[in-house]
Amino acid sequence: MLIFRWAIILLLLVAGASFAFYAGTGQAKYRRFGWIVLKWTLIAALGFFAVLIAERGF
Repeated sequence: MLIFRWAIILLLLVAGASFAFYAGTGQAKYRRFGWIVLKWTLIAALGFFAVLIAERGF
């Protein structure tokens, strides 16, 4: 479980760094990559926490 949390944090940092590169260079490839990483990170995080909530019961 700790590995998944660290993976999510690291992926969010990658997305943030990508947006920082976009702000610094203005190249659209960094913005596109940042959105892709952010989208799939949030989907994975929501799925992970949904499983945790379902395990504990409502």
